[in-house]
Amino acid sequence: MSNHSASQGRLALLDVFGGHVTVIDLASGETVLNIDGAGHPDGIQVDVSADSLYWTDMGAEREGEDFLAPDGRIMRCKLDGSGSTELVGGGTIHTPKQLVLEPDHRMLYWCDREGGRVMRAGTDGSGLTTLVERGRGEPIPRDKMNQCVGIVVDRARGHLYWTQKGPPKGGRGRIFRAKLDIPEGEMPWNRSDILVLLEHLPEPIDLEIDHRNGFLYWTDRGAEPDGNSLNRARLTDVGLSSHEVVARGFKEAIGMALAPSGDIAYVSDLSGKVYEVALRTGKKTAIFDLGRPVTGIVFF
Repeated sequence: MSNHSASQGRLALLDVFGGHVTVIDLASGETVLNIDGAGHPDGIQVDVSADSLYWTDMGAEREGEDFLAPDGRIMRCKLDGSGSTELVGGGTIHTPKQLVLEPDHRMLYWCDREGGRVMRAGTDGSGLTTLVERGRGEPIPRDKMNQCVGIVVDRARGHLYWTQKGPPKGGRGRIFRAKLDIPEGEMPWNRSDILVLLEHLPEPIDLEIDHRNGFLYWTDRGAEPDGNSLNRARLTDVGLSSHEVVARGFKEAIGMALAPSGDIAYVSDLSGKVYEVALRTGKKTAIFDLGRPVTGIVFF
């Protein structure tokens, strides 16, 4: 733990195998809240105005890092950790991963990895919708090439982006884009608007957008030299350009959060560390060590 930080604010982070949500104060580096009973959490979002913290629970039944049963959940609690509520579950999703909150539209988006799906629902759990389905007709868990992991929404352009990481350390990861809504007359499994923006990536995981500077950022837990890294590419109307590796040397990089300033990113990895990355220089500094694998993180 360190009190080094260029930012004020808090980070909520997920202890995936301990089943905790941990909130740390960036100025002091101290833990200010621990929430138990989170299951196997992976994605997290905070809405301060609604006094709500949302997270994905990948479910209870697993074999290593594979989650095989349709027992995933989307969860919500208050910012003090009380009032834990299941919003989506009951066998409707397998392995929800990264979570996106659209507060203005009261919507949650996520990827269901073993289900090969991109999904959304209201922040009250209503209106559950499958937007994209990969590998339809395959048994679940879907083939690794069809499993969806990271997601981010670009409301301004009307797009959603997601990652399909491929097999571990396989160098077959891809980033996709589609419109926010399914084209009329089409289904989640036969959408004509899905584009592959980047491919042959080591193993891309979580996504974030820097709207101010026009970048898509992502973590990658794949093999070195380009894996275990923080990456970015410039967003354009037609796709992505100028892909570059911003920082390297993480240990299974997973979660990411951008500070509002646009010049700092926070990255978590399965060694349990959280890093502050100066985006202009790529310098990374470990600011917190949970000692157990950390998945999703969010700045608030």
